[in-house]
Amino acid sequence: MGLKGSGKTKRLVEMVATAVREETGSVVCIEKDKKLTYDIPYQARLIYACDYANAMGSYDFFKGFLSGLHAGNYDITHVFIDSLTKIVEGEPDLETEKFLDWLNNFGEKHNIKFAITISDDEFGSWFSHIDHNPQRYIGYRVRLTGFVYKPSTLGAHEFELSRQFM
Repeated sequence: MGLKGSGKTKRLVEMVATAVREETGSVVCIEKDKKLTYDIPYQARLIYACDYANAMGSYDFFKGFLSGLHAGNYDITHVFIDSLTKIVEGEPDLETEKFLDWLNNFGEKHNIKFAITISDDEFGSWFSHIDHNPQRYIGYRVRLTGFVYKPSTLGAHEFELSRQFM
């Protein structure tokens, strides 16, 4: 998660390039629009979600889409999804949780690593969701833009990640 222009997409492009360089399997990058055409290494499969815009509006379709990608190429090792909630529009909710659980299980079963970016304009709803359901995100690696706050009431190895928003 991060502000618009904070470098989320740049980091994603770097991660795709690293995966292409270091892995022997296939790398896939899914983006909403056709903005990364010249940034993603040609060895990675770049998919434009806008080409499937009429159907891409649900998590069920996205599950089928990802399953079909895998069925067509068992060598996929990494899938990068840029701005998930802009591809499948909506607030984080039970359907989002179910999709992330499915994605995690699918990745473990087929040895595929998934990386997802989420825009900062959706930060509030995601923060609230993660804050109220922390158990749902155990084992996930989440990168947030913010600052560290360490009140004296916390233990030696504890801190709070904070953001200011209204």
